[in-house]
Amino acid sequence: MAENILTVDEQDRETGYMEKIEVHKKGILHRAFSVMIFNDNGEVLIQKRAKRKYHSPGLWTNSCCSHQREGETLTEAVARRIQEELGITCDCKEEFRFKYRVEFDNGLIEHEIDHVFIGHYNGNVFPNEDEVEEIRWVPLDKLHKEMREHPEDFTYWFKILMKQPEMELIVQHISEGKACK
Repeated sequence: MAENILTVDEQDRETGYMEKIEVHKKGILHRAFSVMIFNDNGEVLIQKRAKRKYHSPGLWTNSCCSHQREGETLTEAVARRIQEELGITCDCKEEFRFKYRVEFDNGLIEHEIDHVFIGHYNGNVFPNEDEVEEIRWVPLDKLHKEMREHPEDFTYWFKILMKQPEMELIVQHISEGKACK
């Protein structure tokens, strides 16, 4: 079944819906979201994308990410995808957004306004093996070190997300031991 996702203009205003693969073949600007889930220890949940994903397979990325579908709000899309990918429910709050564009070796193009949500969760995670190859909780200092030493192991958007000034403030806040709730 075709999945229609929300396309937007440069100001993130809705322009319509298109089939997801067509959007990525043509490089049309669309709305996406990235979720960063933290636990009480200040660790972030990251996932390795399943090898069968249509781009960036086998790379580490943020806790969860996807697109807003036709007929749902952005908040509903975030909740749906956390459940689909990780098998959990987790309240999240939108903190910031950024825009990026990247062309992949397979000819697909990600051209997104990415809304970043922060969540807090402690407990078991039940990853969907069709979406997620592996998960792990990682301390932020270790994650930064891994991203510096092995950038090729991480998705393009995750590397951009982690360099955003707003994300750096969130990381600083969490590193100082302040609750992420």
